[in-house]
Amino acid sequence: MIETIDSISPDDLEQPVNVQAAARFLGVSSSLVYAYVERKQIPHYRMMGRSIRFRLSELAKWRQQFHITESRIIQ
Repeated sequence: MIETIDSISPDDLEQPVNVQAAARFLGVSSSLVYAYVERKQIPHYRMMGRSIRFRLSELAKWRQQFHITESRIIQ
C-alpha cells in the first residue's frame, strides 16, 4: 500500500498508477479521484482512450498546494 512519498523510490514516482493507487496515495476515495479527473482538477493522462493513469510525482506536487502550514493559518 502506498502511504507516504518518503517510502517510495524515485523510479516508482514516475511509474503510472491507476485510480485506486492514486486514491490511496492521496487519502481519498476512488470516486473523488474520478470527480477530480472529470473536472480536470488533478494531473492525469489517459492510456488507450479510457484508462486513467497518474504519476505519483505529479500527485505529490498537486497535493502540496493544499497543505496548510501554521504560518498560513489566520487567527
